[in-house]
Amino acid sequence: MLDQTMEAGTIAKWNKAEGEEFGAGDVLCEIETDKATVDFEAQDDGFIARILADAGPAEITCGVPIMITLEDGDDIGAFKDYVVEASASAAPPAEPAAPAATPPPAPPAPVTPPPAAAAPPTAAATGDRVVASPLAHTLAKDMGFGPLSALNIIGTGPGGRIIADDVREYVPAAAAEAAAPATAPGAAAVAAPAAPPVPGIGYTDYPLSPAAMEIAAQLSHSKQNVPHYYLTVDVALDSLLETRKQLNATLNLGEDDAGIAVNDLLVKAAAAAMKAVPSANASWMDTSVRVYDSVDVNFVVGSGDALYSPVIRDAGRRGVKSISDDINAAVAQLEPSEEGEAAMPTGEEFGAVGTVTVMNMGMYGVKACAPIIREPQAVALALGAIENRIVPNDDAESEEIYKESVMLTATLSCDHRVVDGAVGAQWLSAFKSHVENPATLLL
Repeated sequence: MLDQTMEAGTIAKWNKAEGEEFGAGDVLCEIETDKATVDFEAQDDGFIARILADAGPAEITCGVPIMITLEDGDDIGAFKDYVVEASASAAPPAEPAAPAATPPPAPPAPVTPPPAAAAPPTAAATGDRVVASPLAHTLAKDMGFGPLSALNIIGTGPGGRIIADDVREYVPAAAAEAAAPATAPGAAAVAAPAAPPVPGIGYTDYPLSPAAMEIAAQLSHSKQNVPHYYLTVDVALDSLLETRKQLNATLNLGEDDAGIAVNDLLVKAAAAAMKAVPSANASWMDTSVRVYDSVDVNFVVGSGDALYSPVIRDAGRRGVKSISDDINAAVAQLEPSEEGEAAMPTGEEFGAVGTVTVMNMGMYGVKACAPIIREPQAVALALGAIENRIVPNDDAESEEIYKESVMLTATLSCDHRVVDGAVGAQWLSAFKSHVENPATLLL
């Protein structure tokens, strides 16, 4: 079914030819909109008598007929020379019974068919358009591969269609060796810096880099398509800070060594919570929910055009020191050069999408944040500022009613299709337990 808010689109490919029979559920053609590529499925059985709009870059407004279908294939010949304009004034020259079988309504008079020279059937074969599912397009962008047209992915779906599993199994290095000329332009486009500012009267336009525009498109798509809901919990850090102090004391750190940071322990706690509640370590696959074996954590660093979310692979099975080393190595790539040039990280970890995203907003003094989930992930965690708070004293032997505690607020965004309220609450409870009992992180 096409989007109800769709106003116009282009036909990427016809899957059925004139005179061909189709059944209910068959994909007649693929339509590209500004949001996605969608399949136009047949609702009943029939025959395609005439294709009125060829595949190509010409945009077609909703309501304009693109084909004529018949229930009986015997009348197909009556529409051999049918053109759109003829239906505005008179019926096409055919037998009296044939026009009555025409299902589409008469189109507006100003509509004209695309010129014959502008719609050669070789458009799809040139490689300018890629036949792929909407999820495949989304995954390619989310995984940092860029547009599918710049990749050498062989589709395994019907008619060579690229499906989501083809994108997930895509190996950039191997593909680069097989088709370096095809992938190089796409890679250059992603890495290209933004154009210089453009001053105007009373304003200045700051052009975005391709990477920044890609992130914006991903987040917009995710916010529109994922049913977000949010859960918040306050977490005490007293025990975690003491554990951090003890761990760093055993590492014999030098003057220039940062040691294990609080953020490293919180990333580990998030990974441990994903292991404790594996149903959150999953993705929505339209017809199924895929649960992953490994916990891969994206952590957000930087801002604006320098916003990145490198991934820590298999964080659920790794120690805190190993996670800390990976985070420090990734952050080191973001440091500007000695000449002051902006960093352009190229590591594989900067383009990969994990199973959960963690962002720490505490450095900006933000108390709480409701993050946007990064598809195809099902959860995202935002951490607020660390602060001293006066809280009820839970020590039964103390005479003090209140005590001072170091705390932060954690907010979990959930995809309700995958993680319902009960599962989200279990996840936050597991996260809180691991943070307030940090010895469990060492198990």
